[in-house]
Amino acid sequence: VQLQAFGGGLVQAGGFLRLSCEASGRTVRTYGVGWFRQAQGKEREFVSANSWSGITYYTGSVKGRFTLSRDNAKNTVYLEMNSLKPEDAAIYYCAVSNDGYGRTTEDGYVHWGQGTQVTVSS
Repeated sequence: VQLQAFGGGLVQAGGFLRLSCEASGRTVRTYGVGWFRQAQGKEREFVSANSWSGITYYTGSVKGRFTLSRDNAKNTVYLEMNSLKPEDAAIYYCAVSNDGYGRTTEDGYVHWGQGTQVTVSS
């Protein structure tokens, strides 16, 4: 599976971005997917994950502001980010697991996208 993430950019605080993660080589419909981010000088952290069953997880700081969704017809996973804050600035990575479960840790994710930069100005 090859993953290509895009949609990042520069946005003012309070703004909106939608990240996309296009998968090729295999359908990801029955696999878990996740979004992680890495801010400058920090370790990569969990943002959101979704299992094939539909269960979705969010880290506390984005709950209510971010939404993970899938378009199975396009083999694409999205992360809609509302009310962005300067602390959301990071490189965002999408990942696909080796089974149907989305996880809150990096373990079990075997395919990773290249990352897309999100910058939020205050």
